[in-house]
Amino acid sequence: MKRIITAIFFTGVLISCNTSEEQKNTTEESSVTEKTTDNTSDDAKKQLVPIDSDEALIATALMAAPEESRAQCKVIGYNMAGEFVTLREGDNEFIVLADDPKKSGFNAACYHKDLEPFMARGRELRAEGKSAVEIFEIREEEAKSGKLDMGKPGSTLHIYYGPGESYDPETSEVEGAQYRYVVYLPFATSQSTGLPEKPIGSNHPWIMNPGTHRAHIMISPLPEDKE
Repeated sequence: MKRIITAIFFTGVLISCNTSEEQKNTTEESSVTEKTTDNTSDDAKKQLVPIDSDEALIATALMAAPEESRAQCKVIGYNMAGEFVTLREGDNEFIVLADDPKKSGFNAACYHKDLEPFMARGRELRAEGKSAVEIFEIREEEAKSGKLDMGKPGSTLHIYYGPGESYDPETSEVEGAQYRYVVYLPFATSQSTGLPEKPIGSNHPWIMNPGTHRAHIMISPLPEDKE
């Protein structure tokens, strides 16, 4: 009887050891798989290429627009030849301004079409060699006189910018780029909006250029990797 009990005991121990070993091996294999997957994911994120074609300029510029609106946005800006052109036609409410490939870093913008007279006037004055101060003063005078159409109050500018000059062709995301939003409220003030004239936090809204034609609400979300 004792022999039978002893035999059963050792059989149970052997099965338990084998089961534990199998679980250990399964866990180790799972861990290896996870590490491999993570490494593969990290490698995929590193597949960045230069923004060196008109197609790349369009793809990266569209990242400034709301995702659901990108397919129908008009895209304008400097092409790789250095000419300011319409890079792609569009028919919705947004106009996208592509990054200038001649300048360091990356800066694309998307704005409501009602802001085009204001934006176009700025480009025109810059082409004439006017300084930032001169452009501000000229547009201020023209906006006050009614000559310059500032669009409807609340028209928005979306900015996608960063120090990188490479992008992921799979996602069109630019290395290190982040977002900023500007809501134009011509001649608004801190008193009329209730917003401070300086940010009280790194991602808090505030009003810039209050009381002028360029009065606007600044909204700068924290970068995704810092949330």
